[in-house]
Amino acid sequence: MAASEPVPAEACYDAFQQGCPSRRLIETIGDKWVSLVVVALGLRGPLRYSELSAQIVGVSQKMLTQTLRGLERDGLITRTVTPTMPVRVDYELTPLGSSLLGVLAHVKDWAERHMGDIEAARSRHDAMAGV
Repeated sequence: MAASEPVPAEACYDAFQQGCPSRRLIETIGDKWVSLVVVALGLRGPLRYSELSAQIVGVSQKMLTQTLRGLERDGLITRTVTPTMPVRVDYELTPLGSSLLGVLAHVKDWAERHMGDIEAARSRHDAMAGV
C-alpha cells in the first residue's frame, strides 16, 4: 500500500483506545476555532486571512494563525500565495476538508438551534444545586 493511500479505519484505528492517533484528530476537530474556520471556508469559499478574522469574531491573531497552520499541516486546507503588491494569501478547503464540512456545519447549526434549551437546562440544574 502506497504511503499516500488511506488506511481503512477498521484496519488499525480505534479512537476508544488510549494512544490511538485518531484521538488527537478528534481533539483537533473538536476545537472551536478549527470548527469555525472549516465552516467559514466551506460556506464562503476561499478567504483571505483578514476575511477569516472578520468572519470569526473574537479569534486572536495568534490563535487564527496557529489554527490555519494546523489545518494546512493536516491537509484540510490549502494556503495559496499570489505574488502581488501587497502579497495576497487565500485559504481554501481541500477535498479532505470539504468532507468534514457537513459534520461541522451540522454541529454549528445544532448548537445555534438548541442553545436556548441548553441554557434552560443549565439554569434548572444550577437552581437545584443551589448555585
